[in-house]
Amino acid sequence: MSNKDHSKPLMLYVAELIYLEVVEIKKRNPNITNIVSIEMFIGSKTYNEISSGKYHDNLFQNLKENNFINKETGIKIPRETLDLLNLQKKTIIDQLSENTETYFAKSSFPLSNSQNAFNLLWRMCETYELWCKEVGNKKLIKLNIID
Repeated sequence: MSNKDHSKPLMLYVAELIYLEVVEIKKRNPNITNIVSIEMFIGSKTYNEISSGKYHDNLFQNLKENNFINKETGIKIPRETLDLLNLQKKTIIDQLSENTETYFAKSSFPLSNSQNAFNLLWRMCETYELWCKEVGNKKLIKLNIID
């Protein structure tokens, strides 16, 4: 019997949200690829909330209201984890922020922004699947990005 902690790390909350939204896009459009599903996620309401920093602001507010006790584990959240969440927020804002200097030829989509955003979103989905696999929760894996 393993007493390893299988609770979801706070750092994975945003990755899980992105993953579940991409899965929903794919469910509504079963003939599209994971790549197209992630591209369709870009610009969504959830994407805008995450890229603006509002998602993390709300997460920090909820943690503060709960006296920085993890609701899943009942354990006080270490300062290091909060620092990492702040770094995650900054990185996400930087990677998903609009850069309107370079555009695709056939659209008004900024090239560098879309590539940075896509790469980060792909890595977040990958990270979520790796965590699911690590904790033995393979039934949560819907996109099979890591296979």
